[in-house]
Amino acid sequence: MTRVLVLGFALAAVACSGKTFPSLCATQFPPPAECATACDASPSAANTCPGGFHCSGDGKCDTACTATGGQCGNDYSCTSDGRCVPNGNGNGSGDMPDACPSVHVTAKSVTPTVELLLDQSLSMNDPYGNTTRWNAMRNALIDPTNGVVKLLAGKVAFGATLFSNKSHDDGTGRQVGNTPCPTLTHAVNSGDPRVLSNFTAIQRMLQTSDPVEDTPTAESINAVVADFKAHPPTIQGSPPIIVLATDGLPDTCADADPPNQTRQDAVNAITVKAAQDAFKARIKIFYLFIGNDQAGNHPQQMANAGAGLDPATGKAKFYVATDPAGLADAFNQIVGGILSCDLTLDGQVSADAAPSGTVTLNNMLLNYGTDWNIGADGTTLHILGNACNTLKNTTNATVDATFACGGAIIF
Repeated sequence: MTRVLVLGFALAAVACSGKTFPSLCATQFPPPAECATACDASPSAANTCPGGFHCSGDGKCDTACTATGGQCGNDYSCTSDGRCVPNGNGNGSGDMPDACPSVHVTAKSVTPTVELLLDQSLSMNDPYGNTTRWNAMRNALIDPTNGVVKLLAGKVAFGATLFSNKSHDDGTGRQVGNTPCPTLTHAVNSGDPRVLSNFTAIQRMLQTSDPVEDTPTAESINAVVADFKAHPPTIQGSPPIIVLATDGLPDTCADADPPNQTRQDAVNAITVKAAQDAFKARIKIFYLFIGNDQAGNHPQQMANAGAGLDPATGKAKFYVATDPAGLADAFNQIVGGILSCDLTLDGQVSADAAPSGTVTLNNMLLNYGTDWNIGADGTTLHILGNACNTLKNTTNATVDATFACGGAIIF
């Protein structure tokens, strides 16, 4: 996601001003810790600031230079209390670098909103490795050590819905029961259906539910889309996403057990249309197929439709898991992939300035080219490799980037 972001930024800069000596407390990021030290600003007071600092008019320790930093230029020297004074080598007006502070950005991640739409049909009881599909799905999501909801509940606003049809065809074309179709079970919390730290509600739903009957996928997608419209993401800039996990070909409320390929193809088309409608409503669908049943090209068509591509010709990634370990990995790939490491800047960084920039992640210095780079557009900061993994797996991670004055243009 180029910031399905996914991440937002606040930029601050001080304008370049020639032949002056700006405070390092105002222009250096992060500022020296001594800048927070209080002092007596009266003219007769002794300087109580740490070495290299003097007391400014606002009663805080300040400095314009360091002994070896070159902030004063060739005609000036840096005093022991951090002031630039003429050194007698010139007229005090030339050969001084323009005092041009750095431009820095601060990044905070935007939280995606993810609804887990989970198949509750009877075939989820089928054997799957050393367990069942249902138990494997439950473990992949809510295992207290490795479950994806457990691990990422602080970074993703999760919701979850089980879908089935308790009123089902008994095999003779006769409907049994009168429960509304689709039958949906939601993870219930006290407020919004999709929130941060929603693990407990999702855990309770999965631990108290078991497979029921059929797979009315199209109607279930439509219901979740309607619920998203009624309860849009409450976190600003959060993209709405559906992760659909199912173990077989779909049916519908009207055709619970398609008796032949022609009817199944019709049901498939209805389901693909539901995914297309979701994307038109700006809700992307990721498709996860559980098991090794034959499903033809339906998974590819669903992935394409959910990504806004042509169902027949698109090449969107879909996920197939044939064992419990693969299922856990697929959920982690999908949800982890939603957490992007591409940060959109509210400014443009020149190609020349990028290599000399300074980027930190949680105050740890990152290396240009290995841990980060700037996209060709100059407005995208890419966090790479292990640094990307750290960004995704750390709650409230912060990214700070600093570029030389003139190397970044603020929009």
